[in-house]
Amino acid sequence: MRTIKVTVLALLMSAAIFAQWDQYNPNPNNDPANASKELLNPTNHTLMMIDHESQMAFAVESQPIEELRNNTGLLSATSKLYEIPTVVTTVAEKSFSGPLFPEIKEYFPNEKEYIDRTTMNSWEDKRVVKAVADKGKKKLVIAGLWTEVCVLTASLSAMEDGYEVYVVTDASGGTSQEAHDMAIKRMIQAGVKPITSLQYLLEIHRDWARSDQYAEVVKISKRYGGAYGLGIDYIKTMSDWMKEGGSEH
Repeated sequence: MRTIKVTVLALLMSAAIFAQWDQYNPNPNNDPANASKELLNPTNHTLMMIDHESQMAFAVESQPIEELRNNTGLLSATSKLYEIPTVVTTVAEKSFSGPLFPEIKEYFPNEKEYIDRTTMNSWEDKRVVKAVADKGKKKLVIAGLWTEVCVLTASLSAMEDGYEVYVVTDASGGTSQEAHDMAIKRMIQAGVKPITSLQYLLEIHRDWARSDQYAEVVKISKRYGGAYGLGIDYIKTMSDWMKEGGSEH
């Protein structure tokens, strides 16, 4: 049964695998077609955000909670900006795990679109599998809580169904550093590709000549990009001050 499912999935996705990326490209020196097919772009993947909820976050010990929330916000903002197909899931939301992070709800406010499950492995919920399949993308980017349970089980299961899985390691959290690290290592051994949240944004945008999204990318970077965002703010502010000072003379 699974073999048939994988075959059908491969046929449905074959066009998407080789599709050209037609994002605005104003610089004649640049050709997005030269980029590796491994790279993510706005049209070749689905983002799946799993169980970024209060109760789940309370037990996270693999990174500070403010970093986890920040990186989750960066993912959400990037997804919304580039209109990336996104599936948001919760587990026992109203009976145990509680609401999603505000950083997700800000960009995905329609709670009716969340898929609330009972399974720890979201891939055992048929609605989740269908929601991802309906997006028609070969690549699947996953982030969630906890790394060693919900992220790992969904990633390995999706891979067996023919998806090319990327895991956002710094927007996922485990109940200990060891639990997080061992889960990441196990997934890498199985073929999952690790990425980080800021890498996700820059890999998708990729070209500063794309002025149609430049201002928003800078805005997201300043808000969520840590030291990189501060650097952008520094350059912009210093430039403005220099212009103001120059106009006085």
